[in-house]
Amino acid sequence: MIPKDNMLRQINELVDFSFIYEELKQNYCLDNGRNAIDPIRMFKYLLLKAIFELSDADIVERSKYDMSFKYFLDMAPEEQVIDSSSLTKFRKLRLKDMNLLDLLINKTVELAIEKGIIQSKSIIVDATHTKARYNQKSPREILQDRSRKLRKAIYKVDESVKAKFPAKNTSNMLEDELAYCKKLIEVVEAEGGVCELPKIKEPLNLLKETVADDLEQLRISEDQDAMIGHKSADSSFFGYKTHIAMTEERIITAAVVTTGEKNDGKQLQTLIEKSKQAGMEVNTVIGDAAYSEKDNITYAKENTVELVAKLNPSVTQGYRKHEDEFQFNKDAGMYVCKAGHMAIRKARQGKKGIGTNQTDTYYFDVEKCKRCLRRQGCYKEGAKSKSYSVSIKSDEHTEQMAFQETEYFKTKAKERYKIEAKNSELKHRHGYDVATSSGLVGMELQGAMAIFTVNIKRILKLMK
Repeated sequence: MIPKDNMLRQINELVDFSFIYEELKQNYCLDNGRNAIDPIRMFKYLLLKAIFELSDADIVERSKYDMSFKYFLDMAPEEQVIDSSSLTKFRKLRLKDMNLLDLLINKTVELAIEKGIIQSKSIIVDATHTKARYNQKSPREILQDRSRKLRKAIYKVDESVKAKFPAKNTSNMLEDELAYCKKLIEVVEAEGGVCELPKIKEPLNLLKETVADDLEQLRISEDQDAMIGHKSADSSFFGYKTHIAMTEERIITAAVVTTGEKNDGKQLQTLIEKSKQAGMEVNTVIGDAAYSEKDNITYAKENTVELVAKLNPSVTQGYRKHEDEFQFNKDAGMYVCKAGHMAIRKARQGKKGIGTNQTDTYYFDVEKCKRCLRRQGCYKEGAKSKSYSVSIKSDEHTEQMAFQETEYFKTKAKERYKIEAKNSELKHRHGYDVATSSGLVGMELQGAMAIFTVNIKRILKLMK
């Protein structure tokens, strides 16, 4: 029934999922209580979510009638499906305290090496940002947005239902918006046939999930782990960063999930070490200017790794005070403090031509400093300005500057575009543009499933 070229059949034949038993056995009781649902099946449900970008309820619903899903889940055609709430429990109870991100990446890299797919000894590094689920919107705005999407979906099918909808909420009270959403759900569900259509059911389930399961998070209105990160001098995001290492064959070999304000370059050494642990032999690292700071150049030299990353004078200026508290943002060309606030201007001081005496001074918005929760030890009460200075050492990186001019450097630098396409695939095909839950742990789980999915799909494509 399931053709040989079906992706789910190919994944089933390619991957031996029995490693799930070994990794999860400590989270199950073997001699007490009723038998648990097969953990491999539960894991595969989460994998299907990452592949098809559907809610828990919709992925379970589709597994009732889609034979390729049943085959992938190792279910008989007439077998009953799980309750969608079981997936939430599986994520929270069975996958907790488990380094799933590294485990799944290592499994795919091991598989790619076994199949002879990875031939290169180079990794390309970059970071991609993911917006927090409870982004800068208020709880009421989140509910309004999701109820609006549901109404629009219904209008496209049957605009006559509009007359039965409750009057829209006009107050600013969260309780009133919740009451409106509950009435809207009741009206839609009372229509019977309409709400069974997939185009209606998906936004309906999302609204129901928001009203019920996520009510506590809506009252918080923001993700407590998420932080402000900067894409450029005048654009920012609220959420997380995933720092990725990938081979030239486009297989991801390592990933580190951090909060949004973290500096890209600081994760390089971890990405190289994780790639080696996964089985990669690394002799070249390709990245942008964010990775060319002094510590990384020294580390690369000590470990006989060629660092193909262009020097940026503002990043690679040697010694500076409070190095861990102020990080350089390559896109904006400014420093960012530990609270995530970016400098608003910079000025160069000292005599021109005498590099060691010159400094770049970055000035911060003192009004933000006065109100900042992390101002202790950083901002002096009553000060009229807050600045951060970096000394310039123009001859510090002579060797790296010479390497930049070689043909090898220029050829390898052209490979960097590949990781941009991989970031786009994660975001636009596997829902990695917005977090599906709150918290760093939830973001790591989402990253693990999304990266495992894109790696397996890439291996299947290269095997053809």
